[in-house]
Amino acid sequence: MLYNAYELQRTILSSAAAWASAGAEMLTNPSLPFGYSGVGPVMASALEVFAHAAAPRGKPDFDIQTVTVDGRSHPVTESIVLHRPFGNLLRFDHPGLAEDAPRLLIVAPMSGHYATLLRGTVARMVERCVVYITDWADAKMVPPSAGRFDLDDYIDYLIGFLEHIGPGTHVLAVCQPSVPAYAATAIMGAKEHPCRPATLTMMGGPIDTREAPTSVNDVAIQQPLSWFEQNVVATVPMTYPGAGRRVYPGFLQLAGFMAMNLNAHMMSHYAMFKHLVEGDGESADSTKAFYDEYRSVCDMTADFYLQTVEHVFQRHSLPKGEFVHRGERIDLSGIRDTALLAIEGEKDDISGIGQTRAALHLASHLPEARKKYYLAQDVGHYGIFNGSKWRQRIAPVLEDWIAQHQRKPLEAGA
Repeated sequence: MLYNAYELQRTILSSAAAWASAGAEMLTNPSLPFGYSGVGPVMASALEVFAHAAAPRGKPDFDIQTVTVDGRSHPVTESIVLHRPFGNLLRFDHPGLAEDAPRLLIVAPMSGHYATLLRGTVARMVERCVVYITDWADAKMVPPSAGRFDLDDYIDYLIGFLEHIGPGTHVLAVCQPSVPAYAATAIMGAKEHPCRPATLTMMGGPIDTREAPTSVNDVAIQQPLSWFEQNVVATVPMTYPGAGRRVYPGFLQLAGFMAMNLNAHMMSHYAMFKHLVEGDGESADSTKAFYDEYRSVCDMTADFYLQTVEHVFQRHSLPKGEFVHRGERIDLSGIRDTALLAIEGEKDDISGIGQTRAALHLASHLPEARKKYYLAQDVGHYGIFNGSKWRQRIAPVLEDWIAQHQRKPLEAGA
């Protein structure tokens, strides 16, 4: 019923958004008298803000056309190199890359947003790396015949992606996937898998949420797991290929995202309204571009979501040494030669300071020379992987770390 009610509301709002957009165009039409009056531009701006907020959104494109390196522009090629039911492996490269350029697997969050949320991350790192990224599927678009997808499957996907890319690959996990990426690294390290990561960088990841818990962590522990299953899990309606699949819907996740900083979001839309009234289209477009991405959400499978709540936020299974994959306990001491970089933001209100850094302490058999911690001053959660501070201050730290631990061909296959 919840999902069907949302679909009805979405249909109504979509129609209202279309009418609002048409009204805004009419009120700003220079051939009509409304466009020259004081009231016309104000009403048009209000309608445009409403139309943008209510308009339906699909999956965005990465749309990374070119990259500039050392003053030279190169065309970027995007391709699907591996197709899986619950997520493709994408590759980005350009002709200006060196033959021995590092290969970097970016593990995008499966937390409501599409992988395109990391567009800025990809665009910056592809300057000097062959970049791969996990392009997770919208669960409502995956037929039930494809089976289930949970934390075990997530880890298996990462291992499979690393096997496809080959030995010596570097891994960057942004936020939520820090946990399964860390687990996959431990599993592969314990088995001395030839495709284990050369480096693993975790940014704003909830490795141990007992450290500096945030409001997100508090929400996850205030209710028993059964509450989440009964109140936020829904069934995909018949209008989608994944009809019948149990999911945590993207629209509920977006509501949670917005509620966390509701005042800030309201002020952003008010600022956009003022920019439109003043004729500052460039500033308004910048806000629109952010919300086009931010409001594009997808569903995740109930199995994966509930297991994440249980093991990452409620039971703290990984830092307590109780995390199990396919029936076997994950031994973090298996990480012996994968260099670890933990990056946190000083103003991160999603993953508190210390939650990602905990990964360095838990890797007890890894030499200290292969561990590094970086605290990005005056940076929030989103700024860790996107924006000017990411490009100018954080990305160089990551590039240096990759360069320090780039394996030669013989070492990569060891």
